[in-house]
Amino acid sequence: QVQLRESGGGLVQAGGSLRLSCAASGSRFSINTMGWYHQAPGKQRELVATITRYGSTNYADSVKGRFTISRDNAKNTVYLQMNSLKPEDTAVYYCNADGTVLADTWSRFTSWGQGTQVTVSS
Repeated sequence: QVQLRESGGGLVQAGGSLRLSCAASGSRFSINTMGWYHQAPGKQRELVATITRYGSTNYADSVKGRFTISRDNAKNTVYLQMNSLKPEDTAVYYCNADGTVLADTWSRFTSWGQGTQVTVSS
């Protein structure tokens, strides 16, 4: 299967910046879309941003103009640059990837990372 490992979370003051990274590992896989989701306490997991292998991006309205998603296809890594952070951005951020993986045959997969905590203090 395909494993995802996030890094880069932490505590930051409002107005500050953080950069999240997520690297995919495994054998014989091809990733289509990678993305970031967040989940605040007591709330459902929500889309933050996605990016296709060709660079097309999609953002939640709440982060447009503040967050930038990018990826390095050669490294199977996706990044989330978060600027002008607000207390309401506080959540666990999860990396997601979907694509195809070769086991006996090529089959679709969707993987999630373990999550990284982002806390924005006011």
